[in-house]
Amino acid sequence: MGGDKEKLVIIGDGETAEIAYDYFTSDSNYEVVAFSAERNFRRNQTLLGLPVVPLEEIEKSYNPNSHKAFVAISYTQLNRLRRKLYDIAKKKGYALCSYVSPNAFIGKNTKIGENCFIFENVTIQRGAKIGNNVTVWSGSLVGHRSVIRENCFVASHVAISGFCDIGENCFLGVNSCTVGGLKIAANCVVGAGAVVVKDTSEGKVYVGNPAKPLPNKSTQLFISGEETI
Repeated sequence: MGGDKEKLVIIGDGETAEIAYDYFTSDSNYEVVAFSAERNFRRNQTLLGLPVVPLEEIEKSYNPNSHKAFVAISYTQLNRLRRKLYDIAKKKGYALCSYVSPNAFIGKNTKIGENCFIFENVTIQRGAKIGNNVTVWSGSLVGHRSVIRENCFVASHVAISGFCDIGENCFLGVNSCTVGGLKIAANCVVGAGAVVVKDTSEGKVYVGNPAKPLPNKSTQLFISGEETI
């Protein structure tokens, strides 16, 4: 029954927010009641028949004591924008929920943090740990005992083998993969189809098979918004 569901505000008013709306309204225990965006970046007054309220004053209309929030932003600025809005929501007193598809496999002794978006056909094996504010898109694998740290974005059909450690703020592109037991340092971009066979260095962009860092290119371009992934 709709009255038994928890009230949810989706923070974001772009494509990812609309996707989040689809998932939360199809198979979760949440009722989406509004969207929210920073006043200077708000696209519309309404979205999907619901109000889009300025984030700066969201708590005036949707009390944090009776509403939860979900930040639905993609990998913009190498996940920095999602982290910024996540922090704002936390400071306003909102509890951040996660969406975990009922069609994902979640192994025993796993941990999934706040504001995570775990899509259908994802496999998270025994003992894996997913930090706060992480997106794992459809069809990806997080191997046993692997760790994905905060603010990462894992695209579709990524294979992270067992005992890996994915550092904060990383982006792993479609169909990329890792061998077991390696460490991807913080702030890395792993390109689509890349095969990572050894530890990476922080702030680098890796492409190819085997994956190698692009010369004279760092992820600062992505963070500043001067380049897209």
